[in-house]
Amino acid sequence: MTFFRALLILCVVLAGLLLALWRGVLDVPPRWNPWAVLDIRETPNLLTGFKLWRLQDNPALCQQALSTSAMRYTQQRDGNPEAACPLENALRVQASGVQFSSSFLASCPLAAAFALFERHGLQPAAHAVFGQPVVQVEHVGSFACRSIADSQRRSQHASANALDIVGFRLADGRRISVLHDWPKQGENAQFLRQVQQAACTSFNTTLGPEYNAAHRDHFHVDMGMWRMCR
Repeated sequence: MTFFRALLILCVVLAGLLLALWRGVLDVPPRWNPWAVLDIRETPNLLTGFKLWRLQDNPALCQQALSTSAMRYTQQRDGNPEAACPLENALRVQASGVQFSSSFLASCPLAAAFALFERHGLQPAAHAVFGQPVVQVEHVGSFACRSIADSQRRSQHASANALDIVGFRLADGRRISVLHDWPKQGENAQFLRQVQQAACTSFNTTLGPEYNAAHRDHFHVDMGMWRMCR
C-alpha cells in the first residue's frame, strides 16, 4: 500500500468519524466531541480551539458556552456594515469571577477564551504563588478602530478581538503591575510569567513586555488567525 493511498484511507475514516459524531451516531463524552458545546468548566484539550472558533458567527452557541462560566455580559447589536470597523457577535463584558477595571467590548471567542484563562490559568497561578485569588483585572481597553502600528493591516482591536491587560489586584488588596513587576525578581514577577504562559494556552496570540517596547506595560491577548506566544 502506497503512502498516499494509506493517507487517503485515513482521511476517509476520519471524515466518517466526524460525520458520525455530528449526526450523533457515536456516543463520546462532550469534551471529546468537536460538535458539542464548549464547556468552560472542562480542562482545555486539543478540541478547545475549534470549539472557540465555532462561536465566532453563532451568538446562540456563544451564549450556551458562556452559560458554563461566571461571565456577566450583554449581547450587543451588530454594527452598521458601512462603518469603518463594524462589530458582529460582540458582547459588553461587565464582570466574571473577577471584577474588571471597566467593562469592555469583546468578540464572543475573546470572552470565552478569557473565561477559560481565568478558570484554568489565572486563578491557579494566583493560588500557587500567593495562596489567594485575583479579584480584579486591570485593562486599558479592547476595541479601537485602528491598524497595527507601522502597518496597513487592521489590528485585532478593530474587531474587539483583543484585550490589553496591565495589572491584577489580589484579595488582600495587593496590586501586581506588568510595567513595574515584570522586570523584578520575586513572587510578583513569578506570578506574571505564569500568567503569560497560561494566556498563551487560552488565547491565539499573547504578547508580553519582552516582545517589544510598545508592550512593556501590558499583556496583549487576542483571538486572531495566528498563534503566537512572545
